Amino acid sequence: MTTTDTRPQLPFERPNALDIAPLYRVLNRETAPVEVLTPAGDPAWLVTRFEQARLIFGDRRFGRSHPAPEQASKVSDAAVFGGPSGEYEEEQADHGRLRRLLVPAFSAGRMRKLTDHVQELVDGIIDEMIAAHDADPARPVDLNRMLSFPLPVMVICELLGVPYEDRDHFGELSARLGRMDIGGAAEQAFDDLRAYVKQLADLKRADPQADLMTDMIRAQADDPGFTDDEMVQLAAGVLIAGHETTMNRIDMGVAFLLADTDRRDRFAADPDGQAQATVEEVLRLTVTSGVGLLRYAHEDVEIDGVTIKRGDCVLLSNSAANRDPSVFAEPDEFDPGRSPNIHLAFGHGVHFCVGASLARTELKVALATLFRRIPGLRLAVSPDELTTRPGSFFGGLTALPVTW
Repeated sequence: MTTTDTRPQLPFERPNALDIAPLYRVLNRETAPVEVLTPAGDPAWLVTRFEQARLIFGDRRFGRSHPAPEQASKVSDAAVFGGPSGEYEEEQADHGRLRRLLVPAFSAGRMRKLTDHVQELVDGIIDEMIAAHDADPARPVDLNRMLSFPLPVMVICELLGVPYEDRDHFGELSARLGRMDIGGAAEQAFDDLRAYVKQLADLKRADPQADLMTDMIRAQADDPGFTDDEMVQLAAGVLIAGHETTMNRIDMGVAFLLADTDRRDRFAADPDGQAQATVEEVLRLTVTSGVGLLRYAHEDVEIDGVTIKRGDCVLLSNSAANRDPSVFAEPDEFDPGRSPNIHLAFGHGVHFCVGASLARTELKVALATLFRRIPGLRLAVSPDELTTRPGSFFGGLTALPVTW
């Protein structure tokens, strides 16, 4: 006799692109982590509650490595976040070492220079959007294609030191790295990234610049233990975190504002003054992964009466945690005036995203400039016609058609 596994399997059905999957609301009523199946069909614990997610983010008893990698639950076929990574015995030391390497790239001086460049990029892109609309006013402009996709790629290329002419290739690599449904092609994407990073490293050795790639080359000279594979992993992490999630948040920020005309008009009346608070609410509500952030337990841990065994897979849904009704009043409402707004969009503790300030800058500049220059912007379709990208670990919209 066969039995049916009753554990829900990720990713959950999400009928509305502007909302979280309805099942998360049911699971948020649970007081402990919930047993689920990963997209690959392996067992995992899903954490949807705010306090539990914040605890695990900062708890060194959880990590990305696994004590026995060959036995680890697999999440998906994606080249990143598909399963365990790093050396179990060295993870904490390696994480600290690589994080320290990233700090100079996000220094106050570099961020000031990059902020001015972000404004120039956004102004140039909006000029192109307006020209495209003027040439054919009856045809909607795809804001995803013209703004949300290229802007983060341009910024990450600037940060890493990637030549401008390579930006389209870099953006395409980012999309492939996060696909869960293309089998071995996802690993091929990582191989392509590895080859590209090694080629770029050779260029930086010959011609050092003030960029992250040059920083990594210098780090290799000082620390022979910093391998080419670690360099590729770090570059992949920066690319994914800096492109995919920022692209999604720009799209969703615009969609949230355009879903309600009164909301749009209030923001357009003072976009610069309202940008910071609005960005925080966009960060809270945007679903950046339909699966969750991957961790493995490094020892037995009890959380609210549930024992998570050493080696168990844990998926932290910060998207669901950011809508935890025990922390956020009317959690599904878009409320730019929400205060305090202590979301987990960038994680927490030792794993707090080192690029958070850059992501906030891109969002603030993109939203404020867009609605300052095109205050009458509106969706060219109904909000419920917006769709998410199938097969992507990070979700995001397939397109965002707008007009004015």
